[in-house]
Amino acid sequence: MKTDPFELFNLWYLPVVSSGKENSNAVILSSSSLNGRVSSRVILLKHYDNEGFVFFTNYNSTKGTQLGENPRASLLFYWPDSARQIRIEGMVEKTGGAESDNYFNSRNHGHKVNAIISEQSRPIENISHFKQKLAAASEFYKDHTPKRPASWGGFRLIPDRFEFWEEGENRFHTRQEFLYDGDRWISRMLYP
Repeated sequence: MKTDPFELFNLWYLPVVSSGKENSNAVILSSSSLNGRVSSRVILLKHYDNEGFVFFTNYNSTKGTQLGENPRASLLFYWPDSARQIRIEGMVEKTGGAESDNYFNSRNHGHKVNAIISEQSRPIENISHFKQKLAAASEFYKDHTPKRPASWGGFRLIPDRFEFWEEGENRFHTRQEFLYDGDRWISRMLYP
């Protein structure tokens, strides 16, 4: 039984992302507004280390707004091929500007332009108008370097709970939980 959740995370996650499958870094992010309205969506994990799990978005999107109101969130990784899932819960904070800039600058040109002009999660009145705006922006940015807008950047989920779940015969699943008590991780097994 592992005593470090990040070590166990590496053992399960790294083979998946090294498989070469597209979007192997996909994870479900769940967030909640102050009034308890929960939203879940698939995002792409861009980086992780012992400090937390990093992803990027428009801060004015539904997820960005909810995380600004209520900084508790969860991540769920699920891999049906290996019959495993990992649940991670914790507090979320914005990444620093330099970290957001570095990732933004590493993105392909089209992704940068879209991040600049899209009002992510807002109602769109006229898709044709948006496509024209996107085409004009793409043309403009052929000769100009796209800069990260202030409304776009990263979040880091700082975990205080992990649960590693592995499917078992007759629903006798293996479940290992890690709880952070302020200075160390406490591990225990859970009933299936």
